[in-house]
Amino acid sequence: MISVTKEDYTQNNQALPKRKSLRLPDYDYSKENWYYITICVDEMQMLFGEIHNENMIRNDCGNIVADNWDYLPQHFTTVLLDEFVIMPNHLHGIVIINAKDNITLGQIVRFFKARTTKRIHDAGLSNFKWQRNYFEHVIRDESDLYNIRSYIRQNPLKWHLERNEHVSNW
Repeated sequence: MISVTKEDYTQNNQALPKRKSLRLPDYDYSKENWYYITICVDEMQMLFGEIHNENMIRNDCGNIVADNWDYLPQHFTTVLLDEFVIMPNHLHGIVIINAKDNITLGQIVRFFKARTTKRIHDAGLSNFKWQRNYFEHVIRDESDLYNIRSYIRQNPLKWHLERNEHVSNW
């Protein structure tokens, strides 16, 4: 494998390769709207608890994640939260930006990740980190909202089934 450094690019006056954005082009993510997000632990490590009898049993790290999720509307006064679930290695949730104040969804997620990471590190898990990006979906209508809420609620119920399907598809 060939190793290329940042200096190799800058010496040859080439731009560094850009990561493909997962965001909608030209969409204003500070816009009043409902957003579905998924945030994953780096390398999908099982750090937030476990599924037992189709219920998510959070451990201390999972409780830190929940506390920081619940804190978001206190920090961002124009943000509300809807359905959410913490799974062993990720979080699904609905974020509502209910007024235009130039806070973007990206800023909300960045704050959440930073605050949660600090709290988890302070609790003794110094190697914890989130995956670099996050998944988002702009909720378009009531049907979309209903389906996403159902997915979030049923996520712990389907955990073992989906994990087994995922493994068998490899």
